[in-house]
Amino acid sequence: MNQDLGIIPDIVSARLNDNVRGFETQNDFNIKESWAHSDMNDYMNSYPYDPTSYQKMIQGQHRNSNTDYMLDEKQYMGEQHRYANRNMDDMPNNMYIDSSYTENQWPHPVDSHQGMVHHNTKDYSHSNIRVAAAAASAITKVEPQTLSVNSSNLSSNLSSNYVTAPSRTVYLGNIPPTLTASDLLDHVRSGVIEEVKILPEKMCAFISFLDENSSLLFHSDAILKRLNIDGKDIKIGWGKPSPLSPIIATSVATDGATRNIFIGQLNTTDHNKQKDNDATIYHGSDDFEDIMTEEKLRKDLEEYGDIDCIKIFKEKGFAFVHFTSILSAIKVVNNLSNSNPYYSKKKIYYGKDRCAFITKTQKHNAAQFLGIPTSKANSLEQTNSGLLANALLQQSAAAAAIATSAGGSNNLGNRTVYLGNLPNDIRIEDICNTIRCGLLQNIKLLSDRHVCFVTFIDPVSAAQFYAMSSIYGFVLQKKRCKVGWGKHSGPLSNPLTLAVSNGASRNVYIGNIDFTADGTKRERYFTDSNLRRIFSEYGEVEQINFLYSKNCCFVNYTNINNAISAIDKIKNNPTFKNLKINFGKDRCGNIAH
Repeated sequence: MNQDLGIIPDIVSARLNDNVRGFETQNDFNIKESWAHSDMNDYMNSYPYDPTSYQKMIQGQHRNSNTDYMLDEKQYMGEQHRYANRNMDDMPNNMYIDSSYTENQWPHPVDSHQGMVHHNTKDYSHSNIRVAAAAASAITKVEPQTLSVNSSNLSSNLSSNYVTAPSRTVYLGNIPPTLTASDLLDHVRSGVIEEVKILPEKMCAFISFLDENSSLLFHSDAILKRLNIDGKDIKIGWGKPSPLSPIIATSVATDGATRNIFIGQLNTTDHNKQKDNDATIYHGSDDFEDIMTEEKLRKDLEEYGDIDCIKIFKEKGFAFVHFTSILSAIKVVNNLSNSNPYYSKKKIYYGKDRCAFITKTQKHNAAQFLGIPTSKANSLEQTNSGLLANALLQQSAAAAAIATSAGGSNNLGNRTVYLGNLPNDIRIEDICNTIRCGLLQNIKLLSDRHVCFVTFIDPVSAAQFYAMSSIYGFVLQKKRCKVGWGKHSGPLSNPLTLAVSNGASRNVYIGNIDFTADGTKRERYFTDSNLRRIFSEYGEVEQINFLYSKNCCFVNYTNINNAISAIDKIKNNPTFKNLKINFGKDRCGNIAH
């Protein structure tokens, strides 16, 4: 059996409710929800994303050939997935996805004719629709009135759906021979890591988490998103189970130990310059002490263990040092100030593991699953990380079931959905006004073919949109559209993932606009036509909205990369130099009510 495919049935054996909520179209969206993110300047695990560094962000991105759009309508998958709700009447009340599936039993394309990929309509209507329906009930939110943000209520509601992991350690095979721990851990965002080991001679690595919740979340997420590093598809499996060391367990429980060390009161500026420039702040604990550099810090600390990465904040006078194991960090905290006089008066304690950072997309998905407003998603991570991981895990499992039931195992992790049979005069704006499942990376309309390809940021969002549209239909201008899977999108690039985690979207917010003064001019500057002309230099503009009472407007692009480019370059225009420019909220990510 295919290794990756064999994992899915065990994961999706969790009970899936059959009370599916309908997909509701919303042509008249609420623009007031499109406020700009207020936390763009927050640090992400001590690694801030600079929205002005677009060229750096996309430089060196691996171009996946799978991101090219299909131009032939005959190649789309799932043409027959229509009017599926008529097959739902005989669905049992307690729907389970059987964990005894074999690879050959997983639904897959059964026929082809003249290059057209499609599925057997008769078989699909009763089997695959059931799988999609059951999975859709797990991937969509539960009734809000049955849940609150109270962690105990949420835990009890989901306890029966919990799936356990066989180990805290995840195996990764077929890794690049030159892969470093830092490069590997850039792809991990599921929990606190105890240790990472890389065996280049065997082209494999092992990541041990503190708890099984985190390992299970990373394991399922890596399979769903088809983890790819430097162009190599990574094999995912389980490592040998092992107990947590008593020393580590005690330090974690009593001191909050992680593999990240914070060192404060460092001299990160030249003290001599401080005499001539009052604006220069001296952070050292002693006068004229050596200036701290990454090279010096690495040399002083590498004796305690392998180092993942180092980040020095010169303007603040502190640094974060991530080791590849918690045990190494414990040794530093216990011994560094006594063994090295330079650090005798420094502040040394544990920081947050950068791999324990739950992205905004993950929080949004979990909030949607639990029926909680996205504004309260942060409270989930603070009050019950296990609950958050469980919600994300079940969504990943359901998304995997939906993707593979319709497109076979190769469709796992696909983020692109095909829409066909569109009205003749349909606009991209009309389509975006109807989508309410997740943030979009790109949307491409081929008007002459009456088709559209929608690529979401997250495969969970794509699976939810596909499932609900297949079951309840996707209607534009009273016309039922075809819904299927597009050509596989490939995984979201790591730089773009980082950008999205820090608030990037395809929506650009422009604030502090004086509409009154602009109205007195002979030719108004802030008009739809003029702004569309200006911002079209960076890419195709989908929609522009004005909020005159708030002195702001929103420019929505069809591609998130265009929005990042616009924010990076629009400040060069003198008119926008003193205006507030930031990312707004993608309305397609709003939860449908």
